[in-house]
Amino acid sequence: METVNENSSGSGTGAACSTCGCGLTGLGKKLVVGVIAAIAMFCAVVASRPNDFKVSRSATMAATPAAVFEQVNDFHKWDNWSPWAKMDPNAKTTFEGPTSGVGAKFGWSGNGDVGAGSMTIVDSKPNELVRIRLDFTKPMQGTSDIELKFEPQGEQTKVTWSMAGKNNFIAKAVSLFMDCEKMIGDQYDKGLANLKALVEAKAVEKTGA
Repeated sequence: METVNENSSGSGTGAACSTCGCGLTGLGKKLVVGVIAAIAMFCAVVASRPNDFKVSRSATMAATPAAVFEQVNDFHKWDNWSPWAKMDPNAKTTFEGPTSGVGAKFGWSGNGDVGAGSMTIVDSKPNELVRIRLDFTKPMQGTSDIELKFEPQGEQTKVTWSMAGKNNFIAKAVSLFMDCEKMIGDQYDKGLANLKALVEAKAVEKTGA
């Protein structure tokens, strides 16, 4: 009697993998290899993104450095000009430490536009600069360094608002799809415009012009 072998290895897309016992067809194996290769390529591209970032914007204001410094060195006054304050007026806020200057801390928790985190003044030189540590907890964790610098230019003041920090893997991945420099820079431009309007209005009130 002739014996028929039904356990033929076969060929093509309908054949199961006989080497590892995983049950994948030839097409299935190709798909898995393709997915792994795509993930590896994506990770390589993300890893190639810059490790550091910096955003900087400037504006010139018809006010003294002291007048601008006063609005920046006290977190209680940021509500009057910060663009993020207007994104979520109902955000929960907290103040810790001194009213202004080194050690003053401002915390917030709000909607998806503002997230959650805190800012702490780490250096304050009257009428020259304010340095801040920014700690984000939502939508993702991260720490950045913020500096607002005031330079007298005749009867005006040049204000430079900058932020610098490290890009973790998630931040690098996000930067592939979003122009984070422009997003933050646009908000800095709005904030500087608000600050300019505020200090210039106060200067006019002070002189009675």
